Amino acid sequence: MLTLSSDFGSPYPAAMKGVISQKTTARVVDIGHDFPRGDVRAAAFWLREILPYYPPATHLAVVDPGVGTDRRAIVVRAGEHALVGPDNGVLYPPARALAAGTGGDLEAFEIDESATETDLLEIPRDPATTDGNRTNDRGATFHGRDVFAPAAATVHETPLDRLGSLAGLSPVDVESLVEETIPTASVETDPDRARGEVLVVDDFGNVITNVPGAFLAGRESIEANGRRVPVEAAFASVPPGDRLATVGEHGYVELDVNDGRGDDAFSLDRGDDVVLEP
Repeated sequence: MLTLSSDFGSPYPAAMKGVISQKTTARVVDIGHDFPRGDVRAAAFWLREILPYYPPATHLAVVDPGVGTDRRAIVVRAGEHALVGPDNGVLYPPARALAAGTGGDLEAFEIDESATETDLLEIPRDPATTDGNRTNDRGATFHGRDVFAPAAATVHETPLDRLGSLAGLSPVDVESLVEETIPTASVETDPDRARGEVLVVDDFGNVITNVPGAFLAGRESIEANGRRVPVEAAFASVPPGDRLATVGEHGYVELDVNDGRGDDAFSLDRGDDVVLEP
């Protein structure tokens, strides 16, 4: 299995799938292509939460605001999984989660983007079928198609214990990888308060904070940035259009609206500060 994630929307992922299909018959599963554009931390958060549900697979993730610069292209072996993408932090949280889930270690490799003596990055398309504006050369703006897709397909076809023997991959120190950390909220006892921030807002408008869900335990209501809201286990526990605080499936406090958008109701967006008080 090969999973595919990006902030490309449509139709760019189709080109990556085309490249992949020329190099492997692997089943390709879309995680999503509507991650917030250029938001490495949001993508890292979602991938950390989602990928551990998958059996051993190769995971291609491209949220790459630094495409065309000197940022590295990497492959990370995480236990029984492999991840392929830019070295900008997007792979680090999910890699650690996958390694922990399968009891394995992390191992990292840099992709030689200039490699020509190996098929690691080869895209087997016929130049005779292209027009005057197309060549087989790799460009600087679509590494999802030209670098990461062919590399991920080759990695998928290679046993994990043989990744180091692939021409075009060079071992690198895991400690040298760019870390994108999910920030930790500050939970105080005197006074009783949690200070955190909004990690992401999902498509429903649910505001997902980094405050641990345990902060809501035993509380009937809280103040969220000065707004009094009930603490409930389900959206339907309040009338449509009413605000609530709950614990999401990821274990963090969410600020939501039943049949509405929490981001609008609480005037919050990604990265905004949140203070929760009894």
